[in-house]
Amino acid sequence: MPLKTQQDDLPAINLTPMIDIVFNLIIFFMVSTRFTEMERKVDLTVPQVADNKTLAEVPKSRTINIYRDGRVTLDGAAVSLRELTDHLAAVQRQHGHQNVVIRGDADAPFQNVAAVFSACQRAGVSEMGISVRLASGPTGTQER
Repeated sequence: MPLKTQQDDLPAINLTPMIDIVFNLIIFFMVSTRFTEMERKVDLTVPQVADNKTLAEVPKSRTINIYRDGRVTLDGAAVSLRELTDHLAAVQRQHGHQNVVIRGDADAPFQNVAAVFSACQRAGVSEMGISVRLASGPTGTQER
């Protein structure tokens, strides 16, 4: 039986892609470091404040529900139209911006929904939305 006298060559490893990636990473980090250094060198004096209290929070969007029996709730608390107007006007004066989402019962008279829209408008609320359902078929519905 003949013996194998020659050895197979080891497969050559191609290092070109790895070197390309390393060079790209080096260039990326060098460029991004330069931007950070330039940003620190900007001649800018940041203003100082005497009071270090936290800033006022942006008011969250309020939800107004209108039930079929005419009841109106603001974030779950029952209110009259006058109370609704007064509360929204106070928030509007304090923050200057208030979002309202109005959710009316499908069987409620539209006059009740219109009265709530009018109350929001009197309070100075400019961003009002209405919650509706998209019909997904003959029987099912989807809230949006």
